[in-house]
Amino acid sequence: MLLCPKASACTNVIISKGASADGSCMVSYAADSHWLFGELYFHPAAKWARGSRLAIREWDSNKPLGDIAQVERTYQTVGNMNQYQLIIGETTWGGREEQVDTAGIMDYGSLIYITLQRARTAREAIQTIVALANEYGYPSEGETFSIADTEEAWVMDLVGKGSDGNKGIVWVARRIPDGYICAHANQARITRFPWNDPENCLYAPDVAEYARQMGWYEGSDENFSFRDAYNPLDFGGARGCEARAWSAFNILCDGQFTYVDGGAEVTRPASDWLPYAMGYDLGGEMPLFVKPSRKIGVKDVADVMRDHYEGTPMDMRVDIGAGGNACPYRWRPMGFQVDGKRYVNERAIATQQTGFWFVAQARGWLPDVVGALIWFGCDDAATSYLTPVYANTKVVPECLREGNGDLLHYSPTAQFWINNRVTNSCYRMYDAMEPYVRAEIDSFENRMINEAVPDMDARLVKIYNGNGRKPGRKWAVRRAVKQLTNFSVNTAQEQFGKWAALEETLMVKFIDGNVKAQDADGKFLHSKYSEGIPDGLQFHGYNDRWKAAVAKDHGDILQSK
Repeated sequence: MLLCPKASACTNVIISKGASADGSCMVSYAADSHWLFGELYFHPAAKWARGSRLAIREWDSNKPLGDIAQVERTYQTVGNMNQYQLIIGETTWGGREEQVDTAGIMDYGSLIYITLQRARTAREAIQTIVALANEYGYPSEGETFSIADTEEAWVMDLVGKGSDGNKGIVWVARRIPDGYICAHANQARITRFPWNDPENCLYAPDVAEYARQMGWYEGSDENFSFRDAYNPLDFGGARGCEARAWSAFNILCDGQFTYVDGGAEVTRPASDWLPYAMGYDLGGEMPLFVKPSRKIGVKDVADVMRDHYEGTPMDMRVDIGAGGNACPYRWRPMGFQVDGKRYVNERAIATQQTGFWFVAQARGWLPDVVGALIWFGCDDAATSYLTPVYANTKVVPECLREGNGDLLHYSPTAQFWINNRVTNSCYRMYDAMEPYVRAEIDSFENRMINEAVPDMDARLVKIYNGNGRKPGRKWAVRRAVKQLTNFSVNTAQEQFGKWAALEETLMVKFIDGNVKAQDADGKFLHSKYSEGIPDGLQFHGYNDRWKAAVAKDHGDILQSK
């Protein structure tokens, strides 16, 4: 049973400026794929000779697709953010097979990273994406893009028009109302939309007419639903995809969805949409935008990306599939059959196959050279940390640098690999090990968010302002860039070293299912007579649900007298 249309199933959360605690626009993205390596892509700003060509390779496969005309000037990009604080993320939702343009060369990954090199604002990004796809053809499946700058945040659904002379895409983009948030996860999210509101909604001129031509829609423009025409919702799309968006809303709205209906704000319990999210009642329609119950900070968004449906009926820690140590992961495939009946393996926001993930901030109250900040991590978000990297850095930390290992070649200096070592250690005794690792994550991220980054921001702004003279002079910018580069690199490398040491500690502390005691300074307790013999050793064992299941399954053999 295939729950999501694509194995590289991702999750995005978008926070508008008015919904954030500090006035930044934020986008989170988990690049979830069984074949994607975690590294931080880096392209310095450049000037190109007239007539230059840019080779295009498919992001997923590295397959050569062709080349396009290069522009004369490109902007610096670090990951999914550029030097002018533009952010782009995505989730893939497949769509109809006949909509793939097999001759096109602008795949969805190339659209993201080339657009970041060419656009400075969210609206420019939308225009650039459309122009590139329409000129060169779009060979990928349906996508939802998160696009944000310092002032606006947008969600954009798009899909190709096939190979029968209809090169290009049909699409619709909606601006997230200020003070609201959005989330998407491998299912087209935009249904009906306003046709005469260019400040808040943009779309392809033929977005409805193309669906009519293809026999996928009959009716007026006003009643046209992009999702229903191009990515109709089914059980898999709800349970494997929409459920993640529902869970993000549920967390950030504290269980109450406030949204606009008929021109007025209404509030309803998140539980009203639970049957829809679980795929048991597809007649509803979850809001595209909701108002969070509080102002949202970076840490809030990061922790949403660590969700396994905790505290909901889909909580992955509590059924027998979690084993005896409440591990909230299910290996692929995403479904199975028993006695002719089909069942699902839940797909939560946090997942084992994440290549990289981030929370990017566009902070408009700061100059671009300082304001563009991406919090970047590798592997499973639940047991990995985010390190802050200024998008105007001159170099990428070695532990995140492209080419430092790949999925088939281990590198002891790559953050992706050391994070996988820590994470995969946790999977074997999750209820004991994850809290230990999570405490280390929280300590680092809270220190960065509350102390280190604000202090560095203040220093950088002071440098940028020329110590009270004219701000933004070239020498001041160069000094600021040198400082933010050193901070980004040194912070990442120092934390990488601590994570390597943490993996060794996990081995010693939890070896063979035991738990060794430590003092307040982290030193292992030892016996009175030997520093090599542990004191206070505990046997963690298994949870009651697991023990009951084992007794039921094999109790006639295991029962003691």
